[in-house]
Amino acid sequence: MHIGPIPLSGNLILAPMASVTDLPFRKLCRRLGADLAVSEMLHADTSLWGSRKSLQRLNHDDEPGPIAVQILGTDPARMAEAARLNVANGARIIDINMGCPAKKVCRVAAGSALLREPDRVKKILESVVKAVPVPVTLKIRTGWDRQHRNGVEIARIAENAGIQALAVHGRTRDCGYSGNAEYQTIRDIKQAIDIPVIANGDIDSVEKAARVLADTGADALMIGRAAQGRPWIFREIRHFLATGERPPEPSPPWIRDLLLRHIEALHAFYGERHGVRIARKHIAWYSRTQPSSAVFRRQINSLETAAEQIAAITTFFQKQKSQEAAA
Repeated sequence: MHIGPIPLSGNLILAPMASVTDLPFRKLCRRLGADLAVSEMLHADTSLWGSRKSLQRLNHDDEPGPIAVQILGTDPARMAEAARLNVANGARIIDINMGCPAKKVCRVAAGSALLREPDRVKKILESVVKAVPVPVTLKIRTGWDRQHRNGVEIARIAENAGIQALAVHGRTRDCGYSGNAEYQTIRDIKQAIDIPVIANGDIDSVEKAARVLADTGADALMIGRAAQGRPWIFREIRHFLATGERPPEPSPPWIRDLLLRHIEALHAFYGERHGVRIARKHIAWYSRTQPSSAVFRRQINSLETAAEQIAAITTFFQKQKSQEAAA
């Protein structure tokens, strides 16, 4: 798998997710088998980059390469400038967001709302590609709604504009995250263009990963929500694709140790007060498949210090180990 001249070690990619794929999570997923981890989307309006949130999103300290940064916007010139500044900050791949379905994004005609404007799509893509010496990729949905699945048209525009790889989420903007992703449009896009196509949407198991690759002919898979609380899914998929065998489930002690390292990294990255709050959702995701986790999640949401979180996690997973031993 190559993105332009940049080789990847495999074909499994962590999807950009706002308020999820921060630096600690990207580094963790890379360590657990992701071949590329795309950053949270960064608004193309550089006047907003002075905020704490934006500064954290611009942080790539000790991040394994190639560093991929996603930008969001509607103005070709601003998008080009944002791309240039991110390349100066270490990005080696620029990804353009035309897939976000969030209402606050689509209200300003950004994200997947741009799929209604092929001419503007063309101008943005050409402007960004011309502005930077690194590969530019694009993430889209299959269209605006079920009556306007224009993914193939957008894909051809992207290829002609110089886009080096295209990620496609198998839903329209109108679908949001409801219902089931469909993969026929991704297959149609793959057959229509020559650049790498990355399939995204509802890839939540090793069997599903293999099936989507076979059904779409895609070159790579992009995993998003399924990696929340299960960042080792990349390693599991890699093992299954290579051997045809499902790897054993990780033990509670292994999950506990991984979670502790993750939240300690969050505390260090954000500072204790903010890090504790960010960690809550990750702790909930990690623990959701464990017995009696509902009470534990409520407890976690009431804790205010890093020490309290660490102690609660240690106690909870010790109980899981004891219950497993008694079973």
